[in-house]
Amino acid sequence: MRMNRREALTGLAGAVGAAAASGARAAAPTPAPGRAGEFPRRADFAFAEGVTYINGAFTHPMPIAAAEAYRAAIARRSTVGGPFVPTADVRPLFARLINASPDEIGFIPNTSSGENLVVEALDLVPGRDNVVTDGLHFEGALVHLTERKKRGLDVRVVMPREGRIHLADMEKVIDRRTRLVEVSHVAMYNGFQHDLKAVCDLAHAHGALVYADIIQGVGAVPLDVRASGLDFAATSTYKWLMGDFGLGFLYVKASLLERLRRPHWSYESAPDVAFHWSPTDPAAPKAIAYTPGAGAGPFARVGTVASSVAAALDVSLPYIERLGVANIEAHRVPLVRKLQAEMPRLGFIPQTPAESTSPIVTFAHRDMAGLTKKLTAAKVDVRVAEHWLRIAPSVYNDMADIDRLLDALS
Repeated sequence: MRMNRREALTGLAGAVGAAAASGARAAAPTPAPGRAGEFPRRADFAFAEGVTYINGAFTHPMPIAAAEAYRAAIARRSTVGGPFVPTADVRPLFARLINASPDEIGFIPNTSSGENLVVEALDLVPGRDNVVTDGLHFEGALVHLTERKKRGLDVRVVMPREGRIHLADMEKVIDRRTRLVEVSHVAMYNGFQHDLKAVCDLAHAHGALVYADIIQGVGAVPLDVRASGLDFAATSTYKWLMGDFGLGFLYVKASLLERLRRPHWSYESAPDVAFHWSPTDPAAPKAIAYTPGAGAGPFARVGTVASSVAAALDVSLPYIERLGVANIEAHRVPLVRKLQAEMPRLGFIPQTPAESTSPIVTFAHRDMAGLTKKLTAAKVDVRVAEHWLRIAPSVYNDMADIDRLLDALS
């Protein structure tokens, strides 16, 4: 089933204008239910004419209705004297997507902020503690941990073999001094997908905690933090959550919150901050009063939140939920399988494990300039790096898009 632009806006964003007019929090519109047979969802997105976009792992487009909610939020901010609309608290929507409690979710500006916060909160001691990670972990996290290593922290990096991180190799370097195991749920380079439950079982058996960068997985592959045993996870929202830059989520298992050091504090760290500056205030001259807040929200949040991104997520997260992440995965897998079968015949070297069901499939190459020229001429957008090419199909792609890419590379 295909939806035209008018149907998409009506079905997904009918409540946006009414909420803006009333001054109330924008209610999340109800997207049309999605089933595997109803893909591709191209009509839910706006595309430049003639462009084939297979690059969701770089930045995922917003659905049209989420973009309309985004614009409505900006219009409110740019209208003097207009009604005040509080920032949408979309943490419960995200919590439902990963089977967490809303109190276990905090707002962060980006994934790296979450990873840095977790490491700071564990108060790791050089000479006593070690961190285990792998060579397919997010590059920004590896930079962070490498700098920690320069300051004396024992950081152990498990290198990939055949495009995979083998659990047996991790087991060799995890010991009783391991405080944290850091991985990417889905590797941004080649789409390798960790078995998070196996990683957590291994780490927990040695008394270690597990942090996962989930930005390349959540919204595209099923994730259950309860079933996996994850302790921490972080993501931005501009990829498979179909949001934008500047807002993300940190998950912290509830049972850990009281054991963590709070690396930072702000007015968002407490629900009842009150200042007493006026001479007519009976509490003056006491400058400030507050009670430290409980839960991951006050733990993670330092200041203001990107309210326009939250407005978009108030639409895109229900949209993903209604489509069903398992359905999204099922739609994508045949597209990935065809790429895995056909790209080697064109001279590309597979980098993604053959069994992968993640949204990323990567191939090595030796001709960045030539590939860029071909793909630009065909108006096919995938990630072309100096030595590798990454293809990332999503809900709006179909087999015709894959054929168009293969034709352009032939």
